[in-house]
Amino acid sequence: MNCETCQLKELLVVPTEIQDVLRCILHTIIFHRALGLVRPKDVECEHFELTYVRCGDHEIEKKIDEKIDQFIGWVEKHPNRKGQVCLSFYEVKNKHATWFGNKIERLYWEQWYINLHVLNPKSHGKSHYTKAPISTGENASEESSSRHAALESSLCEVLFQIIRFADEKKDHIPTVQNSEIISFPFEISTPSSSDSSFGWHADVLKRMLQTGHPSMLS
Repeated sequence: MNCETCQLKELLVVPTEIQDVLRCILHTIIFHRALGLVRPKDVECEHFELTYVRCGDHEIEKKIDEKIDQFIGWVEKHPNRKGQVCLSFYEVKNKHATWFGNKIERLYWEQWYINLHVLNPKSHGKSHYTKAPISTGENASEESSSRHAALESSLCEVLFQIIRFADEKKDHIPTVQNSEIISFPFEISTPSSSDSSFGWHADVLKRMLQTGHPSMLS
């Protein structure tokens, strides 16, 4: 099976922005791959002047938030470094039965790589962003305000990158066989809490090898 992959533009963030950024990106990807009947739900970003769409499904929101919490936990233990979150869509196939029962195989058909460079907030001043206009007072230096504006612009670029990819890459999507909101299961991978960065990338590589050589779109 052909597995398409998309490497999203790297974003420069501080820890307080991670949840908002990942929610925005993950929900946008899933919404554009939700092939069932959905009830679109517009959501405003907490830290940015951006609006994105969710599928309006509680279980999906819960799963995404749990994985975001895992990534934030990893960041807290490994500050000021780059991290990657991988969202993978797959279908399940039953292999031939054995003495130990039926063997389930996951066939990955699409993977999205979200790349974040998490900055140490101590070196960039303390900033607590809200929906209100960014203040130039003591809680937000000119440098942090400029960085935040650049991040908002970059996040917008990432959303357009997602939309373009989802619109252009469709031939590899398997045949839909149910009417659920998300017609195919998905998983979200984050770096391990033990900082086994190499091990995590090796695990992703292993899954890719199991599904053949994917084609890359930057």
